[in-house]
Amino acid sequence: APVLLLGENGTGKDLLAQAIHRNSHRAMKPFVTINCGAIPADLLESELFGYESGAFTGATKLKPGKLELANGGTVFFDELGELSVNLQAKLLRVLQTKEIERLGGVQPMRIDVRFIAATNRNIGDMIEKGSFREDLYYRLKVIELTMPKLDERKEDIKDLAEFFIGKYADGKISLSLSREALDVLEQYSWPGNIMELENVIHRS
Repeated sequence: APVLLLGENGTGKDLLAQAIHRNSHRAMKPFVTINCGAIPADLLESELFGYESGAFTGATKLKPGKLELANGGTVFFDELGELSVNLQAKLLRVLQTKEIERLGGVQPMRIDVRFIAATNRNIGDMIEKGSFREDLYYRLKVIELTMPKLDERKEDIKDLAEFFIGKYADGKISLSLSREALDVLEQYSWPGNIMELENVIHRS
């Protein structure tokens, strides 16, 4: 089933997406991440769908797209709210038909992928403003999970901090978290969420 992950930046949506993939029957197949905010809009379509040789100027050889490369596995759309309305329509069609077509191609190809998408944007507001398709939202939110802010899950701070201590000590030195240090960490509001906690532990 498609999964939609909501929550602020730094709450661990990408890690949850990877965990869902690893704990599924697709675990041995590809996990392909598409960062909708990092790829320029004019390149994103060819990145998603690939292209045939000669499809446009500079397309000297066939290139499979990320959706094709993920066949059998999972596609993770990170920063889904950055996807243009035009590409939202094309993604909706892929979800409906399970088929893709390379740019410049004439033959649709069937693909078997699981879709996981994540955003820190308010999708409801975007739908009202016309910048996000309501039909795509309902296609993706078969399972919808909201990652809570770190400030709302203080009980996780100790385990997370100890994990990051181990990660950055790298077995070279033995470090532990004092009760006083934990009290300080638990009293802070963590606007940057888990990402900020990791940076604080790393810097310490």
